[in-house]
Amino acid sequence: MAVTSEATTVWKGSLFDGSGSVSLDSSKAATLNIDWKARSEGSDSTTTPEELLGAAHAACFSMAFSNALKEAGFPPESIQTTAAVTFDASGPKITGSHLLVNAKVPNISEDEFERVAAAAKDGCPVSQALAGVEITLEASLA
Repeated sequence: MAVTSEATTVWKGSLFDGSGSVSLDSSKAATLNIDWKARSEGSDSTTTPEELLGAAHAACFSMAFSNALKEAGFPPESIQTTAAVTFDASGPKITGSHLLVNAKVPNISEDEFERVAAAAKDGCPVSQALAGVEITLEASLA
């Protein structure tokens, strides 16, 4: 079964002087402000496409890793994933996503943990959608 999720952006003005908002339509969970300054310089109050992409990548990887661990015989107690997505405004282009993972997984060896994490990174649908950028992984056991 295929599921389609929707988000809508309304933008007003030019790229550098304008601003907009992104609405998460499917879940109705949030409406978030966006603008070029936040995207090119960073902000602690306005989101960016890269932050939204990071949220998607972190969530997708956590789900894929949870499933891969269970299939390997090591159901996780918890997984915390941060995805740091880098945007180069001079390109402009997205240059990579770094996954920082900390998980509590009983009875797993460090080698098996790293093997399963790497496989989950490659199998994650968002990782596959980001095939044009470098994806790095830093995973540790809690």
